[in-house]
Amino acid sequence: MEQLKHECGVAMIRLLKPLAYYEQKYGTWRYGLDKLYLLMEKQHNRGQEGAGVACVNMDAPVGKEYMFRERAEGKDAITEIFNLVDDSFAGQLYMGHLRYSTTGKSGLQYVHPFLRRNNWRAKNLCLCGNFNMTNIDEVFHFLTEQGQSPRILGDSYITLELMGHRLDREVERLYNEACSQGLEGKDITQYIDDHVEMANVLKTTMSHFDGGYVMCGLTGSGEMFAVRDPWGIRPAYYYQDEEIVVLASERPVIQTTFNLRKEDIKELGVGQSLIVKKNGETHLEQILTAQKLSSCSFERIYFSRGSDYDIYHERKRLGEQLTPAIMQAIEGDVAHTVFSYIPNTAEVAFYGMTDGLRRLNHEIRIEKVVWKDIKLRTFITEGKERDDLAAHVYDITYGSVLPYEDNLVIIDDSIVRGTTLKESIFKILDRLHPKKIVMVSSSPQIRYPDYYGIDMSRLEELCAFRAAISLIKERNMQQLIAQTYQACKLEPMTRNHVRAIYAPFTVDEINQKIVEMLCPEDMQTPIELVFQSIDGLHKACPNHPGDWYFTGHYPTAGGIRMVNQAFINYVEKILKLQL
Repeated sequence: MEQLKHECGVAMIRLLKPLAYYEQKYGTWRYGLDKLYLLMEKQHNRGQEGAGVACVNMDAPVGKEYMFRERAEGKDAITEIFNLVDDSFAGQLYMGHLRYSTTGKSGLQYVHPFLRRNNWRAKNLCLCGNFNMTNIDEVFHFLTEQGQSPRILGDSYITLELMGHRLDREVERLYNEACSQGLEGKDITQYIDDHVEMANVLKTTMSHFDGGYVMCGLTGSGEMFAVRDPWGIRPAYYYQDEEIVVLASERPVIQTTFNLRKEDIKELGVGQSLIVKKNGETHLEQILTAQKLSSCSFERIYFSRGSDYDIYHERKRLGEQLTPAIMQAIEGDVAHTVFSYIPNTAEVAFYGMTDGLRRLNHEIRIEKVVWKDIKLRTFITEGKERDDLAAHVYDITYGSVLPYEDNLVIIDDSIVRGTTLKESIFKILDRLHPKKIVMVSSSPQIRYPDYYGIDMSRLEELCAFRAAISLIKERNMQQLIAQTYQACKLEPMTRNHVRAIYAPFTVDEINQKIVEMLCPEDMQTPIELVFQSIDGLHKACPNHPGDWYFTGHYPTAGGIRMVNQAFINYVEKILKLQL
């Protein structure tokens, strides 16, 4: 119900045949461009704040533009861009990006791809990515110590500048090599363009970064590459045949766009890069040493398209595994219980939940109880009026529940902040007068922020954290807050000290406190929360063990440092407010 913004979606295409081949076979020079459009549109779920595309035409003559870029803002950015591009975008290399900001920064200057220009083709670099770097201050310091003066302190810009610097060094290495072989003039340029080793550039660039990323790029000389972080936090899939190389953030978009079987598509390995050279030669290169696999489980629960074969079945298992806890919450009274879901992303988990109930030989009652209403223009009002309008973002189906007789079970994919539940959902569900509301989350309690590409950065935004703090205060355990604060200050890099805040309490105790916090004052219907267990999460998604949102086990030192800093910021903000 509470939309989380996720950074971001990527798509890349390399045509391996001459452009005339595609025009003859498919009837249009736009074959690659049209496929890029489909890859981007089918990943629209990953970014609706902006989009951008880039193209390289290796056949462009000297004196003509050979590297093109278009960007636009807003949810209709893809359509706007593809209405603008003309035959100047006839090329062999294409790259697209969909943006969701996790920084709150807006404006065209923050929309990928980012471009670094140079008169040498091989030194032109265009980058985009699905990433969030947790140590950008350290990389900034590294650059300044070398004598550079970056204009912007931001991970996209710093990555572009560092990689661009390393690409310059690679070109200079090849220049000296060409000169030593007696080459001159254009022959030197040709030698450089033909011998660029992007693996050298990536190894000397990405080793500086901590975070989750899939970084994609094109060079003016015709190199294409994508590199994945060594923990496998962010996803990337690719496909190759004799006509094309393609990469995207999600597998089913490649399947649908090119009519492929899932077995045809490969997942990019952890710390690995897919590199396509100017001549079309394609290979995988291990850029960074693979670390403990920490593929993001939230991709499986919420962000990625549910049309993926594995994700669909994983989400069904997440719902089915909740059946025993749901049966306990309704005291086994299936006959007097209505089952539903919200939002649409929870639909597959709902199917799994109902399958689990049917396997217990129960006939179940399914209703469409909650509807997402029109987008109300709450920006035109302030204060209480705005809250009143926000409460009407959702609507209910009257008569779907027998008042005071039926339990109502609603499954969601996650409960993060709880704002929508308190301000809207619980209020409108109460109008149906169910005997009891059981709110089910197919994910565990979200206790910790994310720093690898999702907009959960502040502890106090999380209802589970607020519940734990409330319990600490009720039980006069404030010393735990002070001790945790000191530990975060003294040892910020090696251990997540914030886990101590949750240690004294059971899941059920935090659940009950969340209910107390989120229950509207005038609500009459009792509420119970049911969350997925950590074991259930890993059983359903065995190949995606990244669970830091739920357990606090961050895979990188940067994530640990940032969660400890988040607690320091929280405490100091409270202290400042009290002064």
